[in-house]
Amino acid sequence: MTDRKLLRAGHVISMDASVGDLPKGDVLIEDGRIVAVQPEISADAEVLDMTGRIVLPGFVDTHRHTWEASIRGVAPDATLDDYFVDILDTFAPLYTPEDVYAANLAGALECLNAGITTLVDWSHINNTPDHPDAAIQALGDSGIRAQYAYGSANTSLADYWFESKIAIPGDDVRRIRAKYFGSDDGLLTMALATRGPGFCLNDVVTSEWALARELGIPITVHVAMGRLAGRFGMVKQLHEMGLLGSDTTYIHCCYLSEDEWRMVADSGGTVSIAPQVETQMGHGWPPVMKAVEHGLRPSLSIDVVTTVPGDMFTQIRAAFGAERARVNAECWQADVPVPATMLTARRMLETATVNGAHVAGLEHRTGSLTPGKRADVVALDATALNMAPVHDAAAAVTLCADVSNVETVIVDGEICKRDGKLLADVARARRLVEESRDRLLAAKEAKATA
Repeated sequence: MTDRKLLRAGHVISMDASVGDLPKGDVLIEDGRIVAVQPEISADAEVLDMTGRIVLPGFVDTHRHTWEASIRGVAPDATLDDYFVDILDTFAPLYTPEDVYAANLAGALECLNAGITTLVDWSHINNTPDHPDAAIQALGDSGIRAQYAYGSANTSLADYWFESKIAIPGDDVRRIRAKYFGSDDGLLTMALATRGPGFCLNDVVTSEWALARELGIPITVHVAMGRLAGRFGMVKQLHEMGLLGSDTTYIHCCYLSEDEWRMVADSGGTVSIAPQVETQMGHGWPPVMKAVEHGLRPSLSIDVVTTVPGDMFTQIRAAFGAERARVNAECWQADVPVPATMLTARRMLETATVNGAHVAGLEHRTGSLTPGKRADVVALDATALNMAPVHDAAAAVTLCADVSNVETVIVDGEICKRDGKLLADVARARRLVEESRDRLLAAKEAKATA
């Protein structure tokens, strides 16, 4: 039986130039696929009244360590250097598969609640073979669209981050690929989360890149951030090793040289920027405009909820404010006009939606309200006082809205949030993640007093 849903009379921001924006428009969904976006559609379907709502594609978070939801807010004042010690060397070794499941479930539901319909789960918590199974199970149980990025273990900072000699276990990566990702067409897909040169010996880097390419999965790696990795010249090293490619996403990129920016662009690589973390933790200025100026389509990501909020509205504003502040100050000092690449509210919405789908390798499937794509749709209540009256719908989303306005969330045609409430068992997810928190804090205390 065909399942049809008709989103009626919303202000549609399609993020597709061929469809455009419709101040009053309908979106027809059939069996999980968008079949029409028009001013008015007649169809035998379940009707969702979108009057007073802004209807847009779901946000795409291209890099989040979702396993850290259990330790949300434990490092509010941390620098990047602090994070390595306080999180990766303190909490990460204590994580059980049950902790990973709880955090991934709660973290993925947090995404859906905030209108993030696609997540790249950068999962560097694979301390045993049961850990990745738990992470993937939780993503599947949540209903989110996700790219599971299989990362290293984190049982010792010295073993895994200081010129590590330990490669991600190829046999287990192959097991996970075969068990869960036999097809690349599902709601969940796979990537490899690598540490890269500077953090690992070159033979480890080479072996991990070869593993990803053997399995036909994309690569995602942190580069050029903070006092350490900002000095590694990681992209240059990868270029010299012959490893650059269009299958690789570079995260942060705060200290890339001009040559490295060109290397990324020329190789067809993609970029993920986490502006709140970068400005708050000392990674460097979020280089959204640098990426645009080099012909790239930057995306946004949350990174770590140990230290920053887990919603896309925060990231949009952090990037918008930081980049405009930096450029305005430089232009004032030089007494020149601001450049044409100055960020706009509309560009920030593009960065958080269709660009994110591009970076996650899913633009053919999501990121815009395009007939033929899967139906990942969000509706914001624009009648709320923090959004009304709406003059510019894109600006209302990027500069006025917050999580409280996220009223409806649809992933692959399935309603995940209706009338402002998640349809999932939120009480169970909260119970599990609170139990995980208590277990981790007790284990940390026991380790400290041993």
